[in-house]
Amino acid sequence: MQNTVEAYISQKTTAGDRLLAVLIDPDKADLNHLKKLLQPSHCAKIDLLFVGGSVLTSGNTQQTVRDIKSICDIPCVLFPGSPDQITPEADAILLLSLISGRNPELLIGKHVESALRLKQSQLEILSTGYILIDGGAPTTVSYISGTTPIPDNKPGLAAMTALAGEQLGKSLIYMDAGSGAKNPIPAEMIQAVRSQIDTPIIVGGGIRSAQGIQHAWDAGANIVVIGNLLETQPEFLDQL
Repeated sequence: MQNTVEAYISQKTTAGDRLLAVLIDPDKADLNHLKKLLQPSHCAKIDLLFVGGSVLTSGNTQQTVRDIKSICDIPCVLFPGSPDQITPEADAILLLSLISGRNPELLIGKHVESALRLKQSQLEILSTGYILIDGGAPTTVSYISGTTPIPDNKPGLAAMTALAGEQLGKSLIYMDAGSGAKNPIPAEMIQAVRSQIDTPIIVGGGIRSAQGIQHAWDAGANIVVIGNLLETQPEFLDQL
């Protein structure tokens, strides 16, 4: 499959553009919510849609992707918490390797389990080094992954972890404070990572304002992700 999403990100970042991604949790995204969120005026502000979650209890990833496709043509990228969240109807998948943790299942185990299914799906694969940062509160991803986040006062450790990911050939580095984070990732930490790598950086978790988005961009993030805020306040996109 052509690397259309990766090429889109590369083109935008090379031009110096900053991208906004919206994370949609299938557990919380029925069709009515998606129609309210993905209004034409809102879609004009969104570059990418990430679909997935650390764990799904009642949501259906495939149906969520179908609903999104019926509303808009924004690139739809899977952000899977498990192989069960893979659906070929998306445009691409963030193939996450949790490089900040030492859980072998999330470094390589789940990837082996998913490899043949991914090949058959024809999804565009975006190899992504996933770095979990302490956001000041326990998060679902920390609990489910069984890993300890990098302390938010250790920018050098985050930078070396990201550099290792780049050297391992990751196409993207995703720094995440996790869903439900109390605090966003500090600008100093984003800056430290930016100073060490050329790979596009995705930053998410704990961002609840337009100013927070701008701070992450200014610190060196190429893509900023918002999610929880829009579950209750889709009108926030009008403020952007």
